[in-house]
Amino acid sequence: MAISLEFEGQVRRRTWSHAVIRWVLRGEAFLFPVALIALWWIASACGWLPEQILPPPAYVVDTGRQMISTGELFYHAGVSLRRVVIGFAIGAALGMILGIAMGLSRRFEDYLKPIFLAFAQIPTLGWIPLLMLLVGIEETLKIIIIAKGALVPVTLNTFSGIRSVPGKYLEVGRALRFSRWQTLRLIILPSAVPSIFTGIRYGLTHAWTSLVGVELLASSEGLGYLLVWGRQMFWLDTVIIAMLVIGIIGFAMDRGLGASEVLIRRWKRQVED
Repeated sequence: MAISLEFEGQVRRRTWSHAVIRWVLRGEAFLFPVALIALWWIASACGWLPEQILPPPAYVVDTGRQMISTGELFYHAGVSLRRVVIGFAIGAALGMILGIAMGLSRRFEDYLKPIFLAFAQIPTLGWIPLLMLLVGIEETLKIIIIAKGALVPVTLNTFSGIRSVPGKYLEVGRALRFSRWQTLRLIILPSAVPSIFTGIRYGLTHAWTSLVGVELLASSEGLGYLLVWGRQMFWLDTVIIAMLVIGIIGFAMDRGLGASEVLIRRWKRQVED
């Protein structure tokens, strides 16, 4: 009896310790930022870092409050979000069209895919000098760069999803005498949804990073502009605030699409079962 109680106690302690470990691992993505902020606070409190090099956290928080109260932070974040929504919508739409066309037509793939792959090898920001000469530095430049950032992953993942549709699904469509449009709408696109959604997720990430890059180089408003302006004026608190907002928005968008992707994959498994 004593042995069984001791064994039960060991099992409970082990189960509890495993639960703690799982809880820590689930939050491991936040451990490094929290540790970094703690180290920053300690270094500032002990005077290891002069304020001219890195302002203390309290000063950055006060600056953030002021930028929120004046509406400056919301204005620049809104400008960046508006640009990324428009550019991403254009790039994703074109990417899906190209991916579907190459996935359905071998001839279209033979003609277009080599050119597209060569186009994709050029970094997004590498197009900025040429586009500056063609369209200037206004909103058109930002939209094109953002659209290009989203275009490549959406196209490639849509193409991959179309080509990876199981043959047995297509055989069912032929047995039911589906037309090409019915086969595309009822079989191919639903089967390719997970891959397409993965492309959309990566496309949005690329669009967001491309936006910040182009705003760093050619913009008078937006979060990227805040980074440049803060650096030029040596307002490191403004730079840190802009970096935090960029990271938080990008993280939120990626996690939101990631959660949607999990739901779609779960739905597909249920349908297949």
